[in-house]
Amino acid sequence: MGQELIKVHENEQGEQLVSARDLYKGLGIKERFSLWFARYKDMYVEDIDFTSVGLPTVVNNGAVRTLQDYKLMVDMAKHIAMMTKTDKGNQIRDYFIAVEKEHKALMADPRMQMAMGLKSAQMMLDHKDKIIEEMKPKALFADAVNTSKQSILVGDLAKLISQNGVKVGQNRLFAYLRENGYLHKTGSQYNRPTQRYIDQGLFEVKESSHTNPDGSIRLTFTTKVTGKGQQYFVNKFLGESQIALGV
Repeated sequence: MGQELIKVHENEQGEQLVSARDLYKGLGIKERFSLWFARYKDMYVEDIDFTSVGLPTVVNNGAVRTLQDYKLMVDMAKHIAMMTKTDKGNQIRDYFIAVEKEHKALMADPRMQMAMGLKSAQMMLDHKDKIIEEMKPKALFADAVNTSKQSILVGDLAKLISQNGVKVGQNRLFAYLRENGYLHKTGSQYNRPTQRYIDQGLFEVKESSHTNPDGSIRLTFTTKVTGKGQQYFVNKFLGESQIALGV
């Protein structure tokens, strides 16, 4: 095609876009940019016909200032050019029509379709790899819990959590459980689960008896986290506990 009047960009979806400021300059508009664009803004749908963007610009003192700009779909840019009703506007409109025609012819080429298909497939693979990488700690954590059939000690739960990326020691975990009402904070029930969370199946209490030297029997109680409780705290710590614990 001939001389490039206004730069036409292409996004990852193959859509053609034009900078509103480039169009403003190309049309030779004299009024302020914001006033000029405001006349057209309400005629179109944001995030469909145009998107708002910031344009970093270096000013005279060397500081960087962000100017308001918009990415326009070529159809919108073409209509705005036509509505100026000037020779320059008609020239730019005709230019956009030629650009669209050339783009459609190019996209109809089987070789281009194949290239676009490969590009799209690569983007999907890259996105998939990113998601897998982000999910990997969660998947490992969930797998570790799903394989647990037995109740474990709170200290063992702390180790399990730490092994999967959320660092928390046994004492810190006990403190968290007490402060958030999972375990009793004081008295003879100290560090034992509250009835509410026993009923929910998150904890169980293992009772053991020991014979003292004088022949009397002493009972001890150990708090253990069930498989369901492990799953519960896995999800909680992966989501909320980094904020709750400040880790």
